[in-house]
Amino acid sequence: MKLQYVFTTLSFLILLVLHCSTTLAQGPAAAPATPVAPAPAPPGPTNVTKILEKAGQFTLFIRLLKTTQVADQLLGQLNNSNNGMTIFAPTDNAFSSLKSGTLNSLSDEQKVELVQFHIIPTYLSSSQFQTISNPLRTQAGDSGDGKFPLNVTTSGNSVNITSGLTNTSISGTIYTDGQLAVYQIDQVLQPYQIFAPRPPAPAPAPAKSKKKKASVVADSPDDGTPADNSKAAATQNVVLFGVAAVVAAICL
Repeated sequence: MKLQYVFTTLSFLILLVLHCSTTLAQGPAAAPATPVAPAPAPPGPTNVTKILEKAGQFTLFIRLLKTTQVADQLLGQLNNSNNGMTIFAPTDNAFSSLKSGTLNSLSDEQKVELVQFHIIPTYLSSSQFQTISNPLRTQAGDSGDGKFPLNVTTSGNSVNITSGLTNTSISGTIYTDGQLAVYQIDQVLQPYQIFAPRPPAPAPAPAKSKKKKASVVADSPDDGTPADNSKAAATQNVVLFGVAAVVAAICL
């Protein structure tokens, strides 16, 4: 009985020792690793067409930006310089108010100039319109030479834009980030260089009458000298001599 008790006690101690050894060998459980948040991705390049697509109602202006390749120029300028840019974007309704066939009548060069006329190569916030100097220089050219005049005036919170042929106002801000500002306008800005009325063509000069000239030439002497009257005088003498002979015959 004692042997059985001793054997049981020893077995229990052996099991306890083995359990403690295993537990000590395993050590404390490792704490779960804290997940590291990924670094935020750098902002992508500013894309004007995507901004307009997201805003909606600028389908025709986007098409012009792409077909004239001005969109690619803007992408390069915005992401490789610090000058900033301001765009006046006409809505689809603005283009539909143009005379039918207006865009199709323009050459490729004129379409480029039309799009560039809506772009100012500097960033203008809404407050800067209050102190802007006119005329504005656009991407189409220096308005100082009178080719592409664009003037901005303000009245309270209203910003008015005129090209001399078009008068419109900014009707909303589509996008602004301190470098790029895109404003909505409800009319297409028409520059004088493209849309100024052409003066009527001069009437053709009347054609000279060839018959009249020919008759004048025929009436004038061939050599320009007085006509020779000797033959007429000889004829007159012969007549007088004949008359005298007849009179003499009668008297005889």
